[in-house]
Amino acid sequence: MKKLLKRAALTTAVTALAATGVAVTPSVAQAATYNGVCGSGYGVIDTLPLLDGTVFLTYNSSNGYNCVVTVRNHPSSYLLEMEASIKKSGTTQWKQDLDFYTTYAGPVYLYAPGTCIDWQGGINGEINNQLHSHCS
Repeated sequence: MKKLLKRAALTTAVTALAATGVAVTPSVAQAATYNGVCGSGYGVIDTLPLLDGTVFLTYNSSNGYNCVVTVRNHPSSYLLEMEASIKKSGTTQWKQDLDFYTTYAGPVYLYAPGTCIDWQGGINGEINNQLHSHCS
């Protein structure tokens, strides 16, 4: 019932704005938001900006796992090369999701409580990373 009331209020507001001639369009500078794909119990603890999206680092304090997801600002049916990667600092083996996607890359998980991590993400050749971070 609550959902129905919210939907009715939104419809009324949009109709009222349209009647006054005000355009109802999303912002052009819309940033990506965390999409929750890491699962229940994961909260965002850090982000890295990209021109076409955002890399999200999440953590689940109940199980000690980190999770990385790279999300596009404007998902579409057009595929772009995307990456989400994470590893323990001082090691060489990345856990990685690198492929062509329409919306997001990841989730990629790493158990690393009390250990520094390196994490990164990329879209269409642009990569941003953070090394030797979140050590506690």
